[in-house]
Amino acid sequence: MKHLLLFITTCLLFSSCASLQKGSSSFDDSDSPYVADDTSATPKVKPKEKKTDDIVVKEEKVKVIDEDNMELFNYYVIIGSFRVLDNAKNYKQELFAEGFNPVLLENENGLYRVSVAAFNKETPARNKATSIRDQYSNHDDTWLLIRKQ
Repeated sequence: MKHLLLFITTCLLFSSCASLQKGSSSFDDSDSPYVADDTSATPKVKPKEKKTDDIVVKEEKVKVIDEDNMELFNYYVIIGSFRVLDNAKNYKQELFAEGFNPVLLENENGLYRVSVAAFNKETPARNKATSIRDQYSNHDDTWLLIRKQ
């Protein structure tokens, strides 16, 4: 009796969940990391393509808040963002330990950006962001900030 009750509860749970019903996927199949093979019902994982154009780019007014380096550049490679300055400073120290030379920026909304590279041209900035994303799996969300004049 106990097993029958457990079985019925499990069936009701799965049948009532709309996301488990066939065709209820919230994404287009073209965005899926899986590709259905015509000859098989088992999905296969798409190979991940390396592209430099998938880097997030944001344009913001920023100021450098590190006293050691007050020079402004046009492009910054951002590796972290924080609402609390002490958290940004702590993360900066962690990045030093990883071999980076981070600089703290503050945007017009009071967010603190942690930059690990700065350039006046876009191509080297994109290349650096891509390089960091490829070399450090824990920094695969590195993005590019364009300084608004």
